Amino acid sequence: MTAFRHSTPDDMEEIMEITERARTFLRSQGLDQWQKGYPDRQTFLSDTATGFGYVLEEEGHIAAVCAVTFTEDASYGEIYGGQWLTQNRDGKAPAYAAIHRMAVNASLRGRGYAGRLFEEVAALARESGMDSIRIDTHEGNLPMQRALEKSGFARCGTIFLKGGAEDGDPRIAFEKLL
Repeated sequence: MTAFRHSTPDDMEEIMEITERARTFLRSQGLDQWQKGYPDRQTFLSDTATGFGYVLEEEGHIAAVCAVTFTEDASYGEIYGGQWLTQNRDGKAPAYAAIHRMAVNASLRGRGYAGRLFEEVAALARESGMDSIRIDTHEGNLPMQRALEKSGFARCGTIFLKGGAEDGDPRIAFEKLL
């Protein structure tokens, strides 16, 4: 049985194993995404403590992990070569959820768990009154781009990350209307 739930400190070993395998996969693809010490254990512990951390659990094991936020993301303030599907209205930013630090357990890749995670986040975002979901990925991360497009996300343009180890790095921005 599949369950979507908040992450807990007890999940950290499995989350870090999934993250390290994802980091290794990205490196094997020649990508610099997640190669600068981010995300690390402290990042996931912080996600857990703040309630942003989520896992998709299958038969007692974590199938996928992510962080979901419901506040404006500084990295999404400016977009180049396109535009978001949702726009500011009367000076007010649209209500969106943002997915970060998403990874699927390497032993379960290609079995639809990314899509299931996106469905669960969409349900959570709808319940929270959000208009859309935003997410970004490296231009060379083709498996993630395919998963996003398959799940109904639209490619919107390019953003540049603000803050942290990957500050200034470009990412392809996607959005899905709810």
